[in-house]
Amino acid sequence: MLSFQRMIARWRAHSNHTPLSPTLINCWHDSPKLKKALWKQFDFLVVDTETSSLHPQDGELLSIGWVVIRQGSIQLNSSRHLMIRPSQSVGDSATIHQLRDCELNEGITEAEMMTQLIDAAQGKILVFHHASLDLRFLNAACQRCLGGPLLLPTLDTLQIEKQRLERRNQPIVQNALRLGSCRARYNLPIYPAHNALVDALATAELLIAQFSHQWTKEDKK
Repeated sequence: MLSFQRMIARWRAHSNHTPLSPTLINCWHDSPKLKKALWKQFDFLVVDTETSSLHPQDGELLSIGWVVIRQGSIQLNSSRHLMIRPSQSVGDSATIHQLRDCELNEGITEAEMMTQLIDAAQGKILVFHHASLDLRFLNAACQRCLGGPLLLPTLDTLQIEKQRLERRNQPIVQNALRLGSCRARYNLPIYPAHNALVDALATAELLIAQFSHQWTKEDKK
């Protein structure tokens, strides 16, 4: 599927006379294939973003955080937390993510952020909690800055947890798939929400717990 989507992205870039960035193409070439294998054999880049809206049409990326999982362990020295300079005021969204215009005015550009993200993602599987939300913004930013969408192998801890609950015939009640609710089922500690780096670390811990738990007798029933 990714190969086909990348082929379409190349065709569109050629048709629109907007060449794809060689950096993005190299990242595509180096990305691992999702396949059945011991999960510790893969490197993961766990990512979270904060935005000024739920939709890229009327909102912007404000911050991004990420951390690497390698050989089954979180590499804290790989963690990054970047502020992104918006073109407009954050408005009422500041009440959620606590990011103020004065802080973001000192941030980096969207293009600089994408360059750093692509460099960090080289050879890794991307991980998000509720991937569709983050990817809406990141794909739009990647299109603007690098000529095409990310199109990298991706895991979503929200979907992993949803599938696990469905396999066990457990009802999925309101808020059951929020990051904090998912973590609570694995007895992971409570972290404050809506900080991109903290949420990325929280998602990384959740992914490790999910992978470690999936082969227990309880889930094999």
